[in-house]
Amino acid sequence: MPVLCDTLLHGTPGLVPADLNQSCFCITIDQAKLDRALATDSGNPCLSFQMAESHPHLFSNVPVFLPAAALEAMLTTVTAIEAVAQIPTFREAVMAWAPEISQLDPGPAGALMGYDFHLGDDDPKLIEVNTNAGGAFLNALLARAQSICCAELVHRPEDGLTLGFEAHVLAMFRAEWQRQRGDAPLRRIAIVDDGPEGQYLYPEFVLAQQMLIWAGIDTVICDPGALEIRVTGLFFGDLQIDLVYDRLVDFALAEPSHAALRRAYLDGSVVLTPNPHNHAALAHKRNLTLLSDSVALAGLGVAPSLIARLSGIPQTRMVTPRNADELWTARRQLFFKPVSGQGGVSGDKLTKSVWADILQAEYVAQTIAAPGQRMIRLDGVPTLRKVDVRLYTYRAQTPLVAARLYQGQTTNFRTPGGGFAPVLIV
Repeated sequence: MPVLCDTLLHGTPGLVPADLNQSCFCITIDQAKLDRALATDSGNPCLSFQMAESHPHLFSNVPVFLPAAALEAMLTTVTAIEAVAQIPTFREAVMAWAPEISQLDPGPAGALMGYDFHLGDDDPKLIEVNTNAGGAFLNALLARAQSICCAELVHRPEDGLTLGFEAHVLAMFRAEWQRQRGDAPLRRIAIVDDGPEGQYLYPEFVLAQQMLIWAGIDTVICDPGALEIRVTGLFFGDLQIDLVYDRLVDFALAEPSHAALRRAYLDGSVVLTPNPHNHAALAHKRNLTLLSDSVALAGLGVAPSLIARLSGIPQTRMVTPRNADELWTARRQLFFKPVSGQGGVSGDKLTKSVWADILQAEYVAQTIAAPGQRMIRLDGVPTLRKVDVRLYTYRAQTPLVAARLYQGQTTNFRTPGGGFAPVLIV
């Protein structure tokens, strides 16, 4: 049973999600159920104990409350972005700054995209799009290990965005395969990342692997350096690989250790998802400079009704010598992100030396969108944490929504009381 906070036990009337996120201290995670699910779904009876040691801040024990209207606004933004990405003039514009390898479009749409939102005082604001979005398999498992708190106030709808996750994922991988290979049988998938066993989210690779194996698709986890091109295709040892689920952050496959995967992608001997074309069309950070510019979109022939649905994207601009002084002056209202790579720096933390480095690289400057807030109890003391919400999608359909609690500039999974959290719709 969830541990209920006094406020909700006394049934405060008229509570809204912001109130719940500030005053509900329900502990909804059923740890025993989560431990059993980790053991069963991974095939490793010791996984929960290992993760308690190695991942102490992976899961938060409280839910995040999300207004139904906010979820609807997020879905509107996602569908609008993916609709705009299909417009030839827009695609031509974004491919102009994408790496050459991105020009090839072999068919796949991109498995498990991630759309990240901040929920400040205004409507939800999209802060980033990811083609290598981590955490989906872990969050689906976490959602199954919850007790619903405050049942008279909240619900996790049938979309709950969790119940059909496994079926959705299996259908997604088969659809990605068919978009390039048609009716040929899908026999083996490789989940690929650099030094996968050393990746923080390696446990979800194992969960994904077991899910696919139980569905009858042989699945391996490997480093791209262990892949080899042969006459008949791409191999991992003696095993021929049909499809690669790509979790690399080298979106152009430019690293020398990724050469075999790059060649297999270019010559069509493997199906790769998500692939460089998917990243260029949907997740390249420079794309946000267009998606947040209504005048530029109108110039590309995007319909006004579609442009209006993109209002949840904060203004984003390239950092250039021409606008450098202006951006430096306004830096406290901006977050600076590298066009290639992850992370970034808030303008109010920006030093002259870091600014000089930014001017020598390719960065975008995005108007800061305040994250949501969630009050938790840490050692009995009410403590504030920041919140962002991620929608996991495939072809603009959303099988899962999850939150992340953290402190500092960005999500880091090092925050006591933080980590992935289930979302309850109010």
